[in-house]
Amino acid sequence: MALIVVGGMIGLGKTSVANLLGRELGSDVFYEEVDENPILPLFYTASAEEIEKKRYPFLLQLFFLDKRFRAIKQALVSPRNILDRSIYEDWYFAKVNKELGRITDLEFSVYESLADNMMEELQELPKKSPDLMVYLKASFDTVLYRIGLRGREFEQDEDLIDYYYKLWSGYDEWVMNHYHASDVLIVDMDQTDIINNPEDASRLVETIKVKLHELGLE
Repeated sequence: MALIVVGGMIGLGKTSVANLLGRELGSDVFYEEVDENPILPLFYTASAEEIEKKRYPFLLQLFFLDKRFRAIKQALVSPRNILDRSIYEDWYFAKVNKELGRITDLEFSVYESLADNMMEELQELPKKSPDLMVYLKASFDTVLYRIGLRGREFEQDEDLIDYYYKLWSGYDEWVMNHYHASDVLIVDMDQTDIINNPEDASRLVETIKVKLHELGLE
């Protein structure tokens, strides 16, 4: 029984990697909710005045926290599951939005209290955490290219580049110093294209199989 979380910066192909692993490892995949998320487009397109009034960043973090808590609870009680991002990364996104002034100190305190309660509840389950994070990492130029390539209109505004850079610049530090739920396997997405290069896809799957074998989780 192995639970793998696929994490990393916006646009780097988490869903594609999760699909690939689900297919090759015979695992169920729990997807990040994007198309059915009513707040996400508002978060990306709102003006500073609208954010101040409507509190979209805080609402978005609560939405994701709820959905990811439900997903990981299901994933932890079933064999062979893949999570397309996980509840652990949500804290990092909330922290960045607080640092940018999009989430207030009070909102962040409320968010952390809810997240802590959820983490405590996970400790009551027979399996308490993932076995492996597959961390997709790339240069900032690759991040912007991939975001543009997938073509979600609400992600394309040039005013978002500073936000993307803030997220990107601290992601490695979060993974290396704050993520402790599982082992981490880093994948260089500057050199990996599983969509257009079948050899890259095969190599990635084999690398993850080797890592699972090392962890005793074949």
